[in-house]
Parts: sequence; structure tokens; C-alpha cells
Amino acid sequence: MLSVISPAKTLDFETPSTTRQVTQPDFLPHSQVLIDILRDYSPSQLSELMGISDKLAGLNAARFAEWEPPFSLDNAKPAAQAFQGDVYSGLEAETFTETENRFAQTHLRILSGLYGLLRPLDLIQAYRLEMGTRLPNQAGKDLYAYWKPTLTQALNEAITASGSKELVNLASNEYFKAVDAKKLDARIITPVFKDEKSGTFKIISFYAKKARGLMSAWIIREGINTPEALKEFDVAGYRFDAQASESGTLVFTRREAERT
Repeated sequence: MLSVISPAKTLDFETPSTTRQVTQPDFLPHSQVLIDILRDYSPSQLSELMGISDKLAGLNAARFAEWEPPFSLDNAKPAAQAFQGDVYSGLEAETFTETENRFAQTHLRILSGLYGLLRPLDLIQAYRLEMGTRLPNQAGKDLYAYWKPTLTQALNEAITASGSKELVNLASNEYFKAVDAKKLDARIITPVFKDEKSGTFKIISFYAKKARGLMSAWIIREGINTPEALKEFDVAGYRFDAQASESGTLVFTRREAERT
């Protein structure tokens, strides 16, 4: 069974990696094409393209200029440890054992606007390029056109390698749109996390993002490889709600009193 998650805007390249068992991303030539396009943008053009401040645009212009394979632990960091933010505070990839890292390499993928599809131990250099960016390229008007055929094929291969014909979609809508779901050779299972607020259960973005990371980590630590076993997820107060769930969508709820 394969799980997919989104990347994060926040990065940490200061803290050393906790593993030396690292790999190279599969689609670096594709990334290089995008880098070459982005290097032609001035900081002000990047600011407009990406909807970011002038300061962030200058930082990312410098990152694109400095981006250069081959990657090593001297100039890059494993993706799952480099990304920070809500999902990754739940994932805590830096605490994985080497056995857990090996399982994660086969059973978890990270969707990325620059790198396409990443394994947790794939080395990356610092960047910011959201999948929704309308960056014209040889394949079309945006990154969805650029990545969709490649990501769909790569995910089908990873699904086969995982040993189960299910894909657990723990990614955001922005990122999962980069995949042609109809062409995936798998049953797609989407966990939904709802928190109680004023007596009503609803999706609260901050908590839901962290819960996606918590579930990803739980799958890895427990070696989960069947969709039925997902219903046993009982972490941080979340529990499976059979009544609210339906085929392909598993709802997990948490009462306000259980939230810390």
C-alpha cells in the first residue's frame, strides 16, 4: 500500500540529517528543465508568478541560481527531514529507525512542484515552487500539464512495488490534482480528519494537516499494508468514525476534550 503527502513551504537545512542512507530523486532531469525556465525570471517576475513578497522572491531567485546536482549530504538533505510545517511535525521523519526508513522508501511518496515525486530519503536542495504555479513550459501552461503523465506512471510503478493495489491519499487537493486519478491502477482511499468545535465535527486545517503526518508515520511505524488496518488508527485522540465514512473515504474524528 502506498501513501502520498504534500511538501511544505517551510524548510530546515540547518539541522543535520539523522540518516546517511540517502537516495537521488528520480526526476532530476525534469527538475533541471524547470530550473532553467525559472532562471530566466527576475526576482520581480518571480514575485508576480508565485504570489510572494519581494524578499521571498529574491531568496528563491538565489536558490534557483545555486541549484546544482549531484546532491550529497554536504549540499542537500533528505526530503522528509528537509520539509517542515504541520504535516511534517506529525510525520517526525527525523526519528525514524533505519528499518522504518526502508519501509517508508517503498510505501510513502511526496508530491513536489519542482521534483515531481520524492521518496522520503531522496536528497533535495532548497526551493519553493508550488504545484499550482502557472509556469508556462514545453508541456503546457502550468505544472499540472508538466507533471501529470510522469507522476501518474511513476505512482503506478510505486503502487505495484508496495505490494498492494491501494493508494492512501494524504495529500492536499492542490497537489493530488497533479495526478490522473482515473489512470491509477489502484483503489484510492482518502482519510479525512475532523475535530470537534462547539459540538460540531469539522475539518480544521491546522489539525487536519498534522493528522495526515501522524497517520503517515503510524503506517510506517506499524508496517500497515492493508486498507482495513487503517481503521485501527488511534493516535492523538483520533478514532475511526464508521457512520460518517463511505467507500473510499475514511473519516476520523477527535473530540475537543481529547485535543491537547
